[in-house]
Amino acid sequence: MAKATTPADLTITPRDRRFGRGAAIRRWWLNDDPIATAFYNALSVTFPKGEGYFVDSVRKFREGTRPKLHAQINAFIKQEVIHTREHVAFNRHVTDQGYDVAPLIVDVDAALALTKGRPEIASLAATTALEHFTAMLAHELIANPNHLRGGDEQAAALWLWHAAEEIEHKGVAYDTWLHATRDWPRFTRWRVKSLVMLITTWRFFTGRARGMAELLRQDGLTGPKVWARMAWYAFGNPGMARKVAGVWAAYFLPGFHPWKHDDRALIGLAESEYEAAVLPVAKRGVVMA
Repeated sequence: MAKATTPADLTITPRDRRFGRGAAIRRWWLNDDPIATAFYNALSVTFPKGEGYFVDSVRKFREGTRPKLHAQINAFIKQEVIHTREHVAFNRHVTDQGYDVAPLIVDVDAALALTKGRPEIASLAATTALEHFTAMLAHELIANPNHLRGGDEQAAALWLWHAAEEIEHKGVAYDTWLHATRDWPRFTRWRVKSLVMLITTWRFFTGRARGMAELLRQDGLTGPKVWARMAWYAFGNPGMARKVAGVWAAYFLPGFHPWKHDDRALIGLAESEYEAAVLPVAKRGVVMA
């Protein structure tokens, strides 16, 4: 069986798009659902600093890479810089709705500080794990229209665009990791990346749960019933966490590579007929109950 690698014909294209400038977006912009809205809002708050961290981590190992990977790293950086700009704008909408996101940013700072003072390869390992997270969430987000159904047009379009580019560059951090650890024994490489993924997973889930709970608290929604609704949203319906569990586990398998599953077809889907299929209500200006 051939070893999985990044497709030779892959092109990473930064799409310089802007979303939501001057558009009215509801406080609970995703189907008037505070739980769903809190998930994406809390996730978006992490992106400006998180994606800056990704860029810095990968860029430090760019020199000495093969020309093709070198070019892909450059394209990855351009995509992430534009993502940061758009999520800064989206997060401005969140704060304009009266949300205080300062506690969420403190949580992000604490998570990113875990690799401070450690060898630079630690930041790259964390970036590789988090890029796998964003890629599997992106796949599910595009493949299952239920995640964004009923969302305000500009907000939903932002997430589809971001998801498409996350799929497109999903192998860059991993290929950079393989380059940076090319002289490591295979078991050492597997052990380090697996341990970092376990830590990353715990921090990701607990951090996003705290972020959601804080935003919901500001909406006056607290208590066991709210936590139960959050758990149902993650593991029941639409069940993002449940549906990506298998892809998450694949990270620990020998021979793993992000492009072992070539899902580039979803990029075209996000950019063409998918938007019309998933957002007809938003496009008509009708608010779903």
